[in-house]
Amino acid sequence: MQENLLILAGYLGSKPELRYLPSGTPVANVRLAQSYEFKKDNRTEEHTNWFNLVFYGNLADVAMRFEKGENIHVTARLEQRQWEAKTGTKRTVYEVVVQKCHRVASVTGQGEARGRQEDSPPDPGLMRNQDIEHAHETDDEWVI
Repeated sequence: MQENLLILAGYLGSKPELRYLPSGTPVANVRLAQSYEFKKDNRTEEHTNWFNLVFYGNLADVAMRFEKGENIHVTARLEQRQWEAKTGTKRTVYEVVVQKCHRVASVTGQGEARGRQEDSPPDPGLMRNQDIEHAHETDDEWVI
């Protein structure tokens, strides 16, 4: 059995950037920061990992609703992409291709989706699987 599954949560380092493939498929790119603390020589230090997230198709449209600093949770797969630079050297990049996305908190840090009233229904454009709406007990938005 083989499996390629990543589950990441962190903060967006910028507003996602949108571009289009020659086929017309939208692609959004953004970097996700994930920090942790550790002890070294009786000092607390912090390290931040940066992940290149890629959202294809409908998820690219959803990603464009995110703002810098938002806390998101993604389920994804890791992909390696290679190309040849103009100088003729081979280049390799590892990208996190998002399959599911969940906004954990808005930039205001209130834990609810930006621009959504407590009693209002979730944006139907963000729900592609009706079962997801009942999979948790918070007002967070799930995107599949």
